Amino acid sequence: MFSFIPNEVFLLIFGFILLIKGGDWFVDAASSIAKRFHLPELLIGATVVSIGTTLPEVMTSVMAAAGGMSEIAYGNAIGSIICNTSLIAAITIAVKPGKADKRALVFPVCFFFGAMAFYAFNAYAFGKFELWTGIVLLVGFVVYMIINVLNMKKNPAEELELAEMPEPEEEVSGSLLKDILVLLGGAVIIALGAELLKDNASAIAKMLNIPESVIGLTIVALGTSLPELVTAVTALMKGHGALSLGNIIGANIFNLVLVSGAAITVSPFAIPEGATLFGHSASLLLDIPVAFAVMAIMTLPALFRGKLARWQGISLLLIYLAYTAMQVYIAVA
Repeated sequence: MFSFIPNEVFLLIFGFILLIKGGDWFVDAASSIAKRFHLPELLIGATVVSIGTTLPEVMTSVMAAAGGMSEIAYGNAIGSIICNTSLIAAITIAVKPGKADKRALVFPVCFFFGAMAFYAFNAYAFGKFELWTGIVLLVGFVVYMIINVLNMKKNPAEELELAEMPEPEEEVSGSLLKDILVLLGGAVIIALGAELLKDNASAIAKMLNIPESVIGLTIVALGTSLPELVTAVTALMKGHGALSLGNIIGANIFNLVLVSGAAITVSPFAIPEGATLFGHSASLLLDIPVAFAVMAIMTLPALFRGKLARWQGISLLLIYLAYTAMQVYIAVA
C-alpha cells in the first residue's frame, strides 16, 4: 500500500528518528557524566542539555554545508527559529499563557536581537556569509555561554526558567564507561541521522523541483526542532508553560550563533537564490523579516508586561500558517 511513496521519504523519516533518539542518548549520558563530577544541575541544564537538544540542527547544517548544500544549511537554521517560535512556543502560549521573569529575559532577548542584526547585516549588505562571519558567530556563542553561566551563579533562582532542566535523580546508575559509550553512540547516531536527513531532503527537493532552501525552511527545520517540541509539550503538561519560553529563546540563540556559525565556518555560503518571491530573494524578503517579527511578538510584550498573553500564541500560529502557505506558493510558482 506504500509502494507509491518514494524510498527517500522513508529514509527522511528514519533520519528524523535517528536524530531524536541519538540526541536523547547524548543528553542523558552527558548529564550523567556531569553529575558524576558533581557539577551543579542548573549548569548541566543550561549547557549540556540545551546544546544537546540543538545537536540535530548543528549536525544537519554542518554536514549539508560541507556537502555543498548551503540552501539546506541556511534554511534549517532560520527555519528552526521560525518553527520554534511561531509553532512550538505559540502552541504552549495559546493553550496556557504563563508569567515571565522580565529581569531574566533581558540578556538573552537582547543577545538574540544583537546576533540577528549582525546576521541580517551580512545577508543584506554582502549577500553572503564569509568565514569571518561564522567565526564571529561561534565566538558569540562562547561569550553567551560564559555570561549566562556567570549570571546563573550570581542569581540561580532567576535563571531557573531559562535552563532546560533534566529530571532530578537521587543517584547516578551504571558505570562511567557505559556513559561514555552511550555518549559516543548518541553522537554517531546523530551524525547518521543528519546524513540521511540531508541527502534525502535534497533528493526530494530535486524530484519535486522545489528549491532546497524551501525544504530546509519547512520539512528539515520542523524535523530538527522535534526535541524542542517534546520539551515544550512536557513542560506544558507539568504546568510549567513559562519554562518553554526560556527554552525556545535559548534554542533560537543556539540556532543563530552555533548552528549557523558552525555551518558557515565549515563552508561559507551565499544567501540562497533558488527561491524567489515577486522577483526578489525570498530569504531577504520573507525569511529573515519573519524571524525578526515572530521573536519580537513573543518576547517584547513579556519584557514589558512580565507575562505572556493568549493573543501572542494565536498571532504566532497564524503567522506560521501564512508563512508555510507562502513557502508552498514559492515551491509551486
